[in-house]
Amino acid sequence: MIFSHGFGCDQNMWRFVAPAFEADFKTVLFDHVGAGRSDLTAYDAGKYSSLAGYADDLLKICRALGLTQTVFVGHSVSAMIGVIASLQAPELFESLVLVGPSPRYINDDGYLGGFSAADIDELLTSLDDNHMGWSAAMAPAIMGNPDRPELGEELTNSFCRTDPEIAKAFARVTFTSDNRSDLPNVTARTLILQCRNDVIACEEVGEFVHRQIPNSQLIVLNASGHCPNLSAPDEVISAIRRFVR
Repeated sequence: MIFSHGFGCDQNMWRFVAPAFEADFKTVLFDHVGAGRSDLTAYDAGKYSSLAGYADDLLKICRALGLTQTVFVGHSVSAMIGVIASLQAPELFESLVLVGPSPRYINDDGYLGGFSAADIDELLTSLDDNHMGWSAAMAPAIMGNPDRPELGEELTNSFCRTDPEIAKAFARVTFTSDNRSDLPNVTARTLILQCRNDVIACEEVGEFVHRQIPNSQLIVLNASGHCPNLSAPDEVISAIRRFVR
């Protein structure tokens, strides 16, 4: 079972979820280049100018460890990274668990992504101008759960630890990508975990992903915000356990 973190995060974000599966699975956690304890010298602006570069890293990890028929658990942008990787090498992925996925954040004709193009431009400009200030303002909103401020503080600190230049580039790739056309081609069994009151991936987006991926399952968690792996790990564990049984 491979756990892959979202933008501004690292593998530590799975610390409440991954251990629950260690008895039944070989669990694999890693940091995307630019996050956590990854080797910053490995960052290549050309390679990582699209999500395909991150999907390529995921495939390399699977092959280096001799993994096949894995359960891939991807949070936020890593959900689409997992989708891309599964299309390139379906034999490596038995199933996908997509936590808070969004194939496109920008609204389009007949599609609600949650943001206008102007919203995303403003978000990226703000991040370019003041990485630390943007992190302090955005992380608590992304986390949700204002009654538990320690969660927003943890996400803020995670955002602030990320290399600023890489974070800016990854944000642009994340928030301007469009992977809608990939979804109908997914062959892996797929579980979509959707939170309520998620400012990054609204419920309509989760329903869209469910409609587009053949034979997928959608579970709307009681959790709120965009990071149930931190705010509601027991719910996430329970949903994944039922799916992989």
